[in-house]
Amino acid sequence: MSTFHPASLSPEELLAACDTRRLRRSGPGGQHRNKVETAVVLTHRSTGISAQASERRSQSANQRQALFRLRMELARQVRSPLGSPGQGSPSRRWLARVRDGQISVNTGHEDFPALVAEALDVLHAAEFDNSATAQKLEVTTSQLGKFLKRDPAVWQLVRDERQKRGLRTLK
Repeated sequence: MSTFHPASLSPEELLAACDTRRLRRSGPGGQHRNKVETAVVLTHRSTGISAQASERRSQSANQRQALFRLRMELARQVRSPLGSPGQGSPSRRWLARVRDGQISVNTGHEDFPALVAEALDVLHAAEFDNSATAQKLEVTTSQLGKFLKRDPAVWQLVRDERQKRGLRTLK
């Protein structure tokens, strides 16, 4: 499909496309946390979508976590056009994760947000028809459902979109 999606950018490219704020946050972590700006808030300039992290004592660890959260938010909220239905094929990233109709990726892996974005883009282009989307992505319908369920917010988004279109509710 080789569509451009901000969730598929490298960490360096995505950081360059963001405004970064560093803040002090209260809470667990002792004096170090209250004296040093370890919290990180990233805002993607072109979409206005932001994410933050403050649970770690290290600013760099919080930045990595905020970056992952931002990539997930971008995957959920930003749709990339795919052109006409039936055009293109799954990305190399997607195909590298598919074996015998099953997709294998951990929710914490750096590829997960980009894969979610691709699946949602194809779903959107297919008017949230899971069967057509699974066929396009070269996975089984049940595997697509399992993949989407890995992130509860993604699953809820898919269910809401199907409901808006009068499609059967997914379980």
